[in-house]
Amino acid sequence: MEERIGSCASQETLRPTAGRQDPAAGPAASPTSAGPVLLDRTFGRDDITAVRHEVTDRLTAAGIAGDRLHGFVLAVNEVITNVVLHAGGHGRIVVWVTAGSAWCTVTDSGPGIPERFLGRPGVPEAFEVGGRGIWLAHQLCDEVTIATGPIGTTIGLRIGLGPAHRP
Repeated sequence: MEERIGSCASQETLRPTAGRQDPAAGPAASPTSAGPVLLDRTFGRDDITAVRHEVTDRLTAAGIAGDRLHGFVLAVNEVITNVVLHAGGHGRIVVWVTAGSAWCTVTDSGPGIPERFLGRPGVPEAFEVGGRGIWLAHQLCDEVTIATGPIGTTIGLRIGLGPAHRP
């Protein structure tokens, strides 16, 4: 994925996002080119807890467990909470698993992420209010991608699964 920066369509530029991606992994997968979709739904303010439980249940049923599962679910929770708080209050989540990774995309139709918040975030200050969601996602996921612009944002999350996992 790419991140869109700039204030208007005529000045917008594209550049690769700053995610932790294994160069050998190749380009990011999409649910249409990968395994079956485990979850595809819209959500709003009142759905955050339900979505978190659905993601946990679907990935557990696919055989994912332990710290990788819990970290991925936490990252997903942070991203959907950001959508509710900062991007219009509702969005869409899609979760799927390939032979080697669990994937999630979260899309909103908000105004886009301001440029000062793009790029790999630094460690938040101890008493700073906010600013931990995307930072946590970068800590817990192997890849975080952001595509953003004036008509919305899509954040992609990926964790690699051990060789023993085959959905």
